[in-house]
Amino acid sequence: MRHARLPPRASRAQRVLLGAAIVTVVGAGGLAAATTLRGDARGAQATTTTTSAAVTDAPAPTTTTPALPPDTSFTILAAGDVLPHLTVMKSARAGDGYDFSPLLAGLDPWVEGADLALCHMEVPVAPKGRPVSGYPLFGTTPALVEDLAEQGWDGCSTASNHSVDRGYAGVERTLDVFDSAGLGHVGTARSAQEAAAPALYRVTVDGQPTLVAHLSAAYGTNGMPVDADKPWSVTLIDTDQIVAQAKAARADGADIVLVSIHDGTEYRTAPTEHQEKVAAALAESGQVDVVIGHHAHVPQPMTRLAGGPGGRGMWIAYGLGNLVSNQSAECCAPESSNGLLLVAEVTRVAGGPAEVTDMTWVGTTVDRVGKHSLHALTDIVGEATGKLSAEEIDARYGRVRDAVGTDLQERTSPPEHQGSTVEVISRPR
Repeated sequence: MRHARLPPRASRAQRVLLGAAIVTVVGAGGLAAATTLRGDARGAQATTTTTSAAVTDAPAPTTTTPALPPDTSFTILAAGDVLPHLTVMKSARAGDGYDFSPLLAGLDPWVEGADLALCHMEVPVAPKGRPVSGYPLFGTTPALVEDLAEQGWDGCSTASNHSVDRGYAGVERTLDVFDSAGLGHVGTARSAQEAAAPALYRVTVDGQPTLVAHLSAAYGTNGMPVDADKPWSVTLIDTDQIVAQAKAARADGADIVLVSIHDGTEYRTAPTEHQEKVAAALAESGQVDVVIGHHAHVPQPMTRLAGGPGGRGMWIAYGLGNLVSNQSAECCAPESSNGLLLVAEVTRVAGGPAEVTDMTWVGTTVDRVGKHSLHALTDIVGEATGKLSAEEIDARYGRVRDAVGTDLQERTSPPEHQGSTVEVISRPR
């Protein structure tokens, strides 16, 4: 049986309806809608003048002082690679189908507590009528996407080195399944028009909407060919193009811009020169609030770079490691059992512009022998859990702390949902 979700989040059915119903592209109209909401809160001036034959001095006109909107804040959660090897699929096997909810359940409070939750889907869904597959050419089941939506994820980045493992048919099938589940997506596309558009999420807290744009790009496709007549089906890293897309998103009303970058060297904790070069260009552009890194399969440093919107800095996680996979010291590197949750706080003071004002991290791990169950390390440190000994958990915790560094603080409790609503705004087809 799948686990229940907490009340603040919309049900999966509601999210599917919302994703199907909202097919407009937020451009100038999206900004106008937000401006209208903020303008209405200011109220209208009222002037009263009294005149009477018996009164010679009329009172001075009076005006009402418009009330400022309240300060608001909300959190954005991002996670590492969703990499379902066949052994992960075996752990999720349920009768004739699959149920990933027991694997994901350990992170329920963290996902449900976030106002906007974004994952990274590294692999395609297998084309309809075709079997699932694992490494080296992945193709997963639609049930994984559906269970991510059920847990509370709002969308995913999809640009990776495995995006075309199952050809263009896999790209198309993946995005069709995401649409059916009510999840946003960006990084792969079914048309040039779709590829040019960011994923958009309107997060509304206390009547104040904040439009979040999400972009995604990968370094390559493992040598797998991208259809010559569909070069737009996977977005590859081009910093000039990413900056132009971010700038266009802001011109069309986006308050916050996130960029997911699939890059780096597998199992290497230190960012590569290319990762650092891309990050520096995005920070210098002043258009990007947060960079979310993937691909290395191990946690990498998190910090804040100079630049960013208004010169306030750009937050970056060079690599969030794995969310769920079968990787571990047995195959790859000890750190590949671990991942990170990124928690970014967005603040809007008295109706002013929205800003990312803080970013924290949470270490995660996979109990590979214990049916690939996920845990936040802070929830289980110091005690044996599942098939993991207390000593092993402590060792994994230490490796995560060493990788992340000391620039940003660790978070030890789930974020608190702010009663927000999230509109997943479909990209044009």
